[in-house]
Amino acid sequence: MTRLFDPDVETRVVALPPESVWDRAFTAAPLVLVGSKEPTGHYDIAPKHMAMPLGWGDRYCFVCTPRHGTYVNVEREHAFTVSFPHRFQVVQASLAATRREPDGTKPSLRALPTFRARKVDGVLVHGCYLFLECELDRLVPFGDEALVVGHIVAASAREEAVRTPDRDDTELLRRLAPLAYVSPGRFAALSDTHSFPFPASFSR
Repeated sequence: MTRLFDPDVETRVVALPPESVWDRAFTAAPLVLVGSKEPTGHYDIAPKHMAMPLGWGDRYCFVCTPRHGTYVNVEREHAFTVSFPHRFQVVQASLAATRREPDGTKPSLRALPTFRARKVDGVLVHGCYLFLECELDRLVPFGDEALVVGHIVAASAREEAVRTPDRDDTELLRRLAPLAYVSPGRFAALSDTHSFPFPASFSR
């Protein structure tokens, strides 16, 4: 039975406004680079941290807004790509976050080496460790934002990033050190990890 307690007595709990809670407390999430095709035929790359698998299968999603080029591109082309950067690619991720010029272009993207996706019309960022190619499944609007849900039609990874029975997870992650965004405004390389102490009866 869960023990109930009075937070005002046992801990120092501060109330936060729900509309600004994400600016008042740190949260960690994967930092990914989402690729989409522009109406000019060129490709855009944009960093996203409100991104995650949607369930245990072949769906991946991220939060965006109709005011951003990424949303407009995905809605029009019905496809996007996702590249997961290494710790040493934080500058590349930052370059992808630069504002567009008045003509809609991002000159900074010239510094990001890319290669063609296999199954969708898009590009992936060279040097990353995990790659997803997605066809648009649906757009789920809420307020001023929307959840962009993709159906993964192709996935690939660098060999050294793939889990295998003969490779220790702790050592793999120590070498890989995935890049995480610690919102608001910070980042971390996740190299010091530990096995989670699941109960013996736990199952997903």
